[in-house]
Amino acid sequence: MKILALETSAKAVSAALSEDGRILASGYQDTGLTHSRTLMPIVEHLFRNTGLTMADCDAVAVAAGPGSFTGIRIGVAAAKGLAFAAEKPAVGVSTLAAMARNVAFADGLVLCAMDARRSQIYNAVFLAENGHLTRLTPDRAIALEELAQELREDSRPKMVVGDGARLCCDYLSGAGLSCRLAPPHLIMQNAASVALEAEDLAAAGGLVSAQDLQPVYLRPAQAQRLKL
Repeated sequence: MKILALETSAKAVSAALSEDGRILASGYQDTGLTHSRTLMPIVEHLFRNTGLTMADCDAVAVAAGPGSFTGIRIGVAAAKGLAFAAEKPAVGVSTLAAMARNVAFADGLVLCAMDARRSQIYNAVFLAENGHLTRLTPDRAIALEELAQELREDSRPKMVVGDGARLCCDYLSGAGLSCRLAPPHLIMQNAASVALEAEDLAAAGGLVSAQDLQPVYLRPAQAQRLKL
């Protein structure tokens, strides 16, 4: 199965092509430019240099959330458009589950963290054992203080990954919990991990139509909160 995967959940943007567990090509950019400006040129570059087209892909995958509201909207809209135009199915992938794959080799707890503002992070906790990940919590928005309390009695090694990893690790360390950051080249979310997560979801029946692909925000956007 060939998959085109998109990752736009935070400041960086990336895209990747995978086939049966192998990354064929990937592109990553973190230069402060908007995703609406950078995403499609990366996709076009991947297709041009691999000689593949959307017609060769079996599905389009996207990090559907949680994450930046604007980033998620751009990624999901792009995935829906590409899938619809090519008459391909889509796969919405948890941003947190995908980033956990970056460090599945590190036995112990994997703490996925994205800065959700207001002293909260978007978080999920996984157990990594021999390269296999087991989900221990749902995707959630959680206060750093609450996460620290939850982990206080757990002595297993803890590795933190994601664009909010340093914020999370600094807080946990200050609260007396031992943890470490993922290696620099693995700490950020990326489309290669989205592609691999999507392959597993697709094999388990997780394909949907372009029309049915939806973002996952976990909480209302700031404009909606202020309106309320």
